[in-house]
Amino acid sequence: MNFKELGLIAPILKALDAQGYTAPTPIQRKAIPPALQGRDVLGCAQTGTGKTCAFAAPILQRLNADVVVGPRYIRSLILTPTRELALQIQESFQAYGRNLPLRSAVIFGGVGQQPQVDKLKKGVDILVATPGRLLDLQGQGLLDLSGVEIFVLDEADRMLDMGFIHDVRRVLKLLPEKKQTLFFSATMPPEVMDLVNGLLHDPARVAVDPVSSPVEVIDQRLYYVDKGNKSKLLAHLIRTLEVRNALVFTRTKHGANKVAGDLQKAGISAAAIHGNKSQTARQQALADFKAGRVQCLVATDIAARGIDIEELSHVFNYNLPEVPETYVHRIGRTGRAGRGGTAISFCDFAEKDALRGVERLLGRALPVVEDHPWPMEVFEAPKDAKGRVVNAEDAEARAAAKARRRERDAANKAAAQARKEKAARQAAPVPPQEAPAPARRREPRWQKADRPSILDTVLPERTAGTTQEVYGDFSRPDPLSSDHIMDATARLLAPRKLTQPKRETENRRKEEPSGQSRSRRRRKKSGGQEAPAQAAQKVREAQPPKAAPAPGGKKRRDRGHGPRGGRSPVLPQKSGAVKDSTEQPSLMKPYYIEHD
Repeated sequence: MNFKELGLIAPILKALDAQGYTAPTPIQRKAIPPALQGRDVLGCAQTGTGKTCAFAAPILQRLNADVVVGPRYIRSLILTPTRELALQIQESFQAYGRNLPLRSAVIFGGVGQQPQVDKLKKGVDILVATPGRLLDLQGQGLLDLSGVEIFVLDEADRMLDMGFIHDVRRVLKLLPEKKQTLFFSATMPPEVMDLVNGLLHDPARVAVDPVSSPVEVIDQRLYYVDKGNKSKLLAHLIRTLEVRNALVFTRTKHGANKVAGDLQKAGISAAAIHGNKSQTARQQALADFKAGRVQCLVATDIAARGIDIEELSHVFNYNLPEVPETYVHRIGRTGRAGRGGTAISFCDFAEKDALRGVERLLGRALPVVEDHPWPMEVFEAPKDAKGRVVNAEDAEARAAAKARRRERDAANKAAAQARKEKAARQAAPVPPQEAPAPARRREPRWQKADRPSILDTVLPERTAGTTQEVYGDFSRPDPLSSDHIMDATARLLAPRKLTQPKRETENRRKEEPSGQSRSRRRRKKSGGQEAPAQAAQKVREAQPPKAAPAPGGKKRRDRGHGPRGGRSPVLPQKSGAVKDSTEQPSLMKPYYIEHD
């Protein structure tokens, strides 16, 4: 059977062919036809069998068949438990729907919401989301789920394990009553079945393999080793088995960081990924691992779901999981799409109970490898001071958490003390400062009796008496109080004797005898009025002559306020008038002139 026989359209078939899909997996053969018919689907299959394509292809085809006129709105919602799985599903939708005019987006927490909000405002048809960020944006009124036509709940059992069941129920209340629901999970515990019975209506049940059965093509091995030698054995196996890329699972976040550090010290490139890492760091570590820049990715169970790495050669269970079903999810990261893979598990004496739970779930014992450099030597579980059996991994993680908490508290205390001291310094009264000494006033030279005069310096042969007799007394306390005042200003302001210009009446009186009879005869002929030309000539004659041009050839511009071309007339003084002080002969003599 091929994908064309399942009823998929040509654009999706072309995209699947570009991804290298030749034949559908069992879950795809059984889930795609009822999903295309619009029925609810309950799919139960082990991880790595192609569940994402089993619900993504029918969603793309159904949404493409119904063209929406107007703005885009969310028509399909896929809810996933982890950010890595959400990103993987979004990439699958983009790959399968590359030839369709549908738009998809992914939202999750741990990063800024604004880029995600911008995508939602542009309009999307398919939204992949984690519960926390979805409810956050819905509470802010940034998205609307009332138009959802197809709802997918992926990895439902993992939702319960991570405590998302209450968030899932809140999301279900936001969805319309009439919709198609696709429910997929690797395991079906009783809690999940209670949710299924209240959510699905006459579903098409698809169960490919027995519940929680591992992929048979995976080569599984078990190594008994003490806790302190696990990192050494891990580095030894990575070198001797020629591991191309490996995914290492630990129980705690502290353990993931520790194992990654031990591998790096051994010369093996490794990176850690867990819930305490930022989303940016997690995505960068996963991208480096997929690109081959990192040989080993050390992760907690948060990465057991959603990491789809093609041709992953090895999976290492550094710590056995407490929940047996988690073992299936871990080893399912390898052997995907029918390919082979190797799953290696380490077990110390304290993990014997977890090993029995895994073997009980599988129905058989794991093959044990005894020939290795660090066999188990400790056959007693670790105990605390009171003799109680403790889990060494958890105790170490708690101790590391307490140490980090003490360091954080010490840093916060030091910062608070620094802030308190700064506030005290700012609130303390400023002590009064001594006023600076006043600047020393420079004394005039004439007040310095002990300073020799300039003439004594220039003419040292002259005595003070001779200098005083010839040049005057330079040591008077205030020369301005005597009558020896320089009158240069008074002499500069003294008036000059100015020649008054000839008056026009005198010129007119001299010319009147010869021209009087002629002008009268002209006025008589014209009826007592002068001709216009004669009047203009008379005006021109009455004007004073223009000043000669300047030597440079340019006419000098007169800026005076008197008659055109002349100075302002100076009025004669009245007889007996009191003269201005500047017109009096100077009564002051220079201070250097001796009086009789």
